[in-house]
Amino acid sequence: MANRQLVRPRQGKMIAGVCVGLADFYGFNVTLVRLLFVLFGLFGPGEIAYIIIWVLAPKQT
Repeated sequence: MANRQLVRPRQGKMIAGVCVGLADFYGFNVTLVRLLFVLFGLFGPGEIAYIIIWVLAPKQT
C-alpha cells in the first residue's frame, strides 16, 4: 500500500491549494470541497480549519 500524504499542489489552486489537496487525497470533486468549505465558513469555524490545514499541509514538490 502506498504511503499517501496530504499535500497542497502547485497547480489548480485558487488561494492556498487546501481544497484541491483535500479533494485529491480523499477522491472528492474539488468543487464540492470548495462549496463545503464556504458553507462551513459561514455556519462554523471553516476559516480556522482552512488556516490550520494551510499551515500543516506541505507544498507539493
